[in-house]
Amino acid sequence: MARPRPGGGWHSLAYAFRKAREAGGVLRLWRSLRSRNTCKTCALGMGGQRGGMVNEMGHFPAVCKKSIQAMVADMQPGISTAFWKQNPPQALRNWTSRELEAAGRLSEPVMYSRATDDFVPVSWETALGIIGKKLIATPADQSFWYLSGRSSNEASFLLQLFARLYGTNNVNNCSYYCHQASGVGLSSVIGSGTATIVLDDLEKADLVFVIGANPASNHPRLISSLLKVRRRGGRVIVINPIREPGLVRFKVPSDPRSFLFGSRIANHVIQPHIGGDLALLLGIAKKIVELRAQEETFLQDVCSGWPEFRLHLESLSWDQVQHESGVSIQEIETIAQVYAEATNVVFSWAMGITHHERGTENVQAIANLALIRGMIGRPGAGLMPIRGHSNVQGVGSVGVTPRLKKAIFERLESEYGLDLPEQVGRDTMSCMEGASNGDLSVGFCLGGNLYGSNPDSEFASRTLSNLELLVYVSTTLNTGHAWGLAKETIILPALARDEEPQATTQESMFNFVRLSDGGPRRFVGPRSEIDIVATLAESVLGDTTPIHWEDLRITGNIREMISSVVPGYEAIRDIDNTKEEFQIRGRTFHTPRFPTPDGRACLHLHALMPESTLGQNELRLMTIRSEGQFNTVVYEEHDHYRRITQRDVILIHPADLERLGLRDGDRVNVSGPAGEMTGIRATAFGDIRSGNSAMYFPEANRLLDRRVDEQSRTPSFKGARISISNSDPLGLSTATSEGAP
Repeated sequence: MARPRPGGGWHSLAYAFRKAREAGGVLRLWRSLRSRNTCKTCALGMGGQRGGMVNEMGHFPAVCKKSIQAMVADMQPGISTAFWKQNPPQALRNWTSRELEAAGRLSEPVMYSRATDDFVPVSWETALGIIGKKLIATPADQSFWYLSGRSSNEASFLLQLFARLYGTNNVNNCSYYCHQASGVGLSSVIGSGTATIVLDDLEKADLVFVIGANPASNHPRLISSLLKVRRRGGRVIVINPIREPGLVRFKVPSDPRSFLFGSRIANHVIQPHIGGDLALLLGIAKKIVELRAQEETFLQDVCSGWPEFRLHLESLSWDQVQHESGVSIQEIETIAQVYAEATNVVFSWAMGITHHERGTENVQAIANLALIRGMIGRPGAGLMPIRGHSNVQGVGSVGVTPRLKKAIFERLESEYGLDLPEQVGRDTMSCMEGASNGDLSVGFCLGGNLYGSNPDSEFASRTLSNLELLVYVSTTLNTGHAWGLAKETIILPALARDEEPQATTQESMFNFVRLSDGGPRRFVGPRSEIDIVATLAESVLGDTTPIHWEDLRITGNIREMISSVVPGYEAIRDIDNTKEEFQIRGRTFHTPRFPTPDGRACLHLHALMPESTLGQNELRLMTIRSEGQFNTVVYEEHDHYRRITQRDVILIHPADLERLGLRDGDRVNVSGPAGEMTGIRATAFGDIRSGNSAMYFPEANRLLDRRVDEQSRTPSFKGARISISNSDPLGLSTATSEGAP
């Protein structure tokens, strides 16, 4: 197999110019990226009143392929009325995710009816009228309300308020399928569910762990911070079953020296088995104690459960640790020694940690490892879940959860005279299960791709088809609009963030809230999410509540309400005047005091569970994303960094290909817990740990069953057992160069 390409570099620069041509020219794209709006992709933090392409430390230029891809998608021309007649749902089901995204911007409401099996453009009055009448006729607890992380704080707060006053707490967001395990795990340890640090802390660290994450592809601006750590003499330890090319070497376009010559990112790459993270983390902690490198005073004075945790580590068998993790004691000792010698350490992770049946325990184990050396509660050290959607934290902060935080619930009732439902609502998977068994009949999705983000794709399609009405508020087409259709489905076109007629706010993963100015609409047709929600709320609830929905069409009035009910958001009241971002109090920990019941951080014990031996035709499977996609949205079919040119592949170590009796390029059938995919190209990929395999998300979701981490209700998109059979036993398939299809 050919030598992996470094991330970034000339390819990224050429790609940016190519996308600029698609957007109508470099100047037009530049102006859009520089507008005073937060980045539309990850939550790392960029834009706002400092202007686009500026990060939270004021560094410019801070931009990446993800930012450009999302912006160019929003700059597409509108889909014409004729499109819907020419492309009925049956035809759209043959389109790839990329083709659907590239069809253009949604420009008018459309309605699907199973009776006719087609989409028909309708007026806004007709669409909202149908939705309003259906909601009035439907018992509230037969509905669910789902939000993506790209909505603003104002639209999110307004929709959850509407749903609760309508009478249901079936309100949830996309974090249940990504980082919910991080929030639950961190809250159980330190009483707060977000990053304990700010960006400046990351850049002051002398050691950074990157665990189960691939920021080179998914959060490229984070690589600049890792580069700074390396240049100061610091170290980066990557823990991932795949040796990702962009985490080995990267050419940062905004740094001339790096751009020309490339930069080493990882000092150490440790490749556990998929699902072996918990054993590995426990093993590193065990070795730290054997080296007597733990911070004994910190553990005794600041943490609860230390004596029990120490005994637990001592009882662990090294044979079991090595077997379950797939990592040798020599590698574990090397990493533990590096950790023991470091002064300021940051632990970062993403969905390689949370997308497991024990995802919450994985997060707790990372926190345990930080605590035993006192790496939480001081500058330059701490915990950093790498979050995706640009406002997924803000959506949760302002109340888009199945259970409102007690303070928000009490303030809404006492200050506004509201009568809110008290029962705990359904999480995302529970909503899908409720729709499947007939308990739910109406769904409302503010952004996102609920079909595409679910495991067991056939179940997801069948479940959504059970609904009587499903509403999508979207900017572009996605696979849900082809495969996730209810008896009646209405798609409402929304304005993009930088087209909003009023300023909105978003929250970054470092707990900063910043103002986005919005901007001029690119074409007539789409409406603001806030306008859509306020109009529906007024038509359904009218004057039956103390809320004046007409007033809440003004984002400043929504911020006034948020400031009075959401703890930590008080400063949002004045952000229109100050134009200054603010950080939510009580979430960054530079001193070892935590908002837990006893003020101490809590260590957790985790038992290792022996893994059964792989069968002759079996592999472990993880779903992955390419640098040409963002979550379920696929912008490009090729995966440049891994040198894979199509997505219908399974990446397998050459030793496993030999064990399975396969050649590079053979077509195979892949069977998983929920289904089978046929004609998949087996691709030799030496950068994955033997015994493990990888396929692209969301296409491979059809293989995965609906097992979840019971604590966070996050599906296990990683760690499934799959079996492989040759779909071309006569050997007629043709192998290809460079391991690519």
